[in-house]
Amino acid sequence: MSGPNGDPDVTADGGVILEDEEEFSEEEYAAIDSMLDQINSCLDDIEEKNDSLNGKLHELLESNRQARREFRAQQSAEERPPPHPHPPEEEEEEDPVSRDTHTHD
Repeated sequence: MSGPNGDPDVTADGGVILEDEEEFSEEEYAAIDSMLDQINSCLDDIEEKNDSLNGKLHELLESNRQARREFRAQQSAEERPPPHPHPPEEEEEEDPVSRDTHTHD
């Protein structure tokens, strides 16, 4: 039996050469099956954590995008003067002399 990368034949206990004619016992198959189950469980946990992190990363990215939009809008508003709905009215000062010259009836 050759390894997954074309490596020389290996035994279940990490030894080197196994003859192709040699068969595994039920115990060896059970041990291999148990190891594969553990590896599969670990990979499932990693995949779950990866999916969770990926979701959180997307939320953070969208939050940052929204914050940047708001920041840019705030900067734009501060750079331009606020709109005046009506031009400021100048109060006319009465000339004290003209006030005295009015005739009262």
